[in-house]
Amino acid sequence: MLTALVSSPLLALLVVLSLGTLLGAVPFGPIRFGAAGALFVGLAVGALDPQLGEGLGLIQSLGLALFVYTVGLAAGREFFRDLRRQLPLMGGAVVILVAAALSTLALGRLLGISTAMGAGIFSGALTSTPALAAATAGAGGSQEPAVGYALAYPVGVTVTILVVALTAGRTWRARRDPDAGNDGLINISVEVERPGLLRDVPQFRDGSVRFSYLARDGRTRVAVAGEELRVGDLVVVVGPGEAVQLATEHLGHQVARHIADDRSDVDYRRFIVSDPHVAGRTVGDLDIPGRFGGIVTRIRRGDLDQLASDDFVLELGDRVRVIVPRGEMPEVSALFGDSERKVSEVDALSLGVGMVLGLLLGLISVPLPGGIQFALGAAAGPLVVGMVLGRLERTGPLVWVLPKPANLIIRQLGLLLFLSATGLASGQAFAAQAFTPLGLRVGLTAAVVVSVGAVLFVVLARLVGLSSARAAGGLAGFVGQPAILAFANSRIVDARVDAGYAAVFALAIIAKILLAQVIVAL
Repeated sequence: MLTALVSSPLLALLVVLSLGTLLGAVPFGPIRFGAAGALFVGLAVGALDPQLGEGLGLIQSLGLALFVYTVGLAAGREFFRDLRRQLPLMGGAVVILVAAALSTLALGRLLGISTAMGAGIFSGALTSTPALAAATAGAGGSQEPAVGYALAYPVGVTVTILVVALTAGRTWRARRDPDAGNDGLINISVEVERPGLLRDVPQFRDGSVRFSYLARDGRTRVAVAGEELRVGDLVVVVGPGEAVQLATEHLGHQVARHIADDRSDVDYRRFIVSDPHVAGRTVGDLDIPGRFGGIVTRIRRGDLDQLASDDFVLELGDRVRVIVPRGEMPEVSALFGDSERKVSEVDALSLGVGMVLGLLLGLISVPLPGGIQFALGAAAGPLVVGMVLGRLERTGPLVWVLPKPANLIIRQLGLLLFLSATGLASGQAFAAQAFTPLGLRVGLTAAVVVSVGAVLFVVLARLVGLSSARAAGGLAGFVGQPAILAFANSRIVDARVDAGYAAVFALAIIAKILLAQVIVAL
C-alpha cells in the first residue's frame, strides 16, 4: 500500500483527505477536530516515507488561496460595515502577537532553544506558513525553523480549538456587538386598538419589524408603509420575538386567527435569487411594492432567516419571501429567476478574475528596513481581494459574490486540500523530533505561547464589548488556521464569526511575518 501511495501523490492526498474527514467527525470529549483531522492524518502518513511529502507546494497554495478568497467574499460586506467596531480588536491583536513573540524568545532562552527554531515555533504555534517562509529566509535556509514549525503546528491547532470550544456559544454582555436578532423570526396577527400611521410604529421606524398583510372590512391585502391603521384592522407583524411583542403592545393585542392562512387573494412564496441582474442590488432597488403591489419580508441566506429591509443587498442563492397578490406570482418569479439549477452553477469568470487579482497582489514584494522583503503571499493576497470584492458585490455585469452553497463547497474543498498537503509535507520533520527531549521542550513552548495568546485575545474581545461569536472567529483569524474557523462555524451559526476572522487574519499575517524575522535576528 505504501508503494502505491508513493507512486501516486494524488492517491496519497485523497487517502489522507478521506481518513482525515473521518477522524474529524469522531468526538473527543466536547470537541471534534473537523477539517483539522486531515492535518493530523497527513502528519502520520507523511512520516512513513519522505517521498510522500514532496512536490505538494502547489496543492498547498491552491487550497489555501481558494479557502481564504471564499472567506473574504463571504465576510467582506460585514467587515467593512463593522470596521469601526473591530478596530480595537485589530489593534489589540497586534499587541498580543508582540507579547507572544517575546514569550517565545524568553522561553526559548530558558529551555535552550535556538532563535531559528524559536521563530519556527512562533510560526507553527500561530499556524502561519508565510511567517515560516520568512523565518527560513532569515535563518539562511536552515531547517531549524521548519522542525520547530512542524512540532508546534498541531499543538497550536489543538489548544486553539479547545479555547474556541470554551468560547463559542457563551453569552456575555456585548455592548458594541449586539446580536442582529434575525434568527428565529416569527409572524403573528394583531388587532389594532390604537389608530395611526403604520410608519409611526417605533419598531417599524427602526427596521426591527415588517408588516405584511392588512385585513379590513372582510378584505385582505398587502400592507403599505404609508397605511393609516384603523381600530379593528388586523395586521401581520414579522420580526424577532421581542420586537414583535413590543410592536403588538403598541398597536393592540394578538388574535388567534392568523390572516396569512387565507391565501385566496394574497399569497406568499420564497423565490430563489438566480438572475445575476438581481444579485448585488438592494431590496429597495427592486421596488416590489410599486411594480407588483407586494412586499419582501425576509431573506434566507444559508441557515439564517434575516428580516428584509430596503437597503438589504441580495446575493445569488438567497431565498426571498415575498407577499404579493396571487395574480402577480409569475412576474415575481421571473424577476428573481427562481432556478435551482442556475444558482448551483459557479461563474468561472468572476471566480478566476478574483483569484488572479488576489494572487497578483500576493506577489507584490515591498522592501523593509534590514533587507527584509515583505509580500502578502497566497494566503493574505486573495483574502484582501476577496474582502474588497465581497464589499463591492458586483462590478457592471460581473457578480463577484458566489452563491452561498457554492462558496461553502469551494471553501471546504480548499481547506481540506491545504491541510492534507501540509500534513504530508511536515510528517517527516514532525516524526524525527516529536518524542525527543527537544521535541517535548518545543511542544511545551508552543503550548504556552498559543495558550497565552488565545486567552488574552478572548479577554480583549470581551473587554472591548464584542460578542463570543466575533471573538471565536477573530481568534481563528489571530491564529490563522482555517480549520479553527471551520470548527467555530460548526459551533455557531452567525455571520459575525466570518467577519471576526476576516478582520484579524490579514493583519495578523503581516505582523507574524515581521515578528518571525525579528525573533531569528535576536
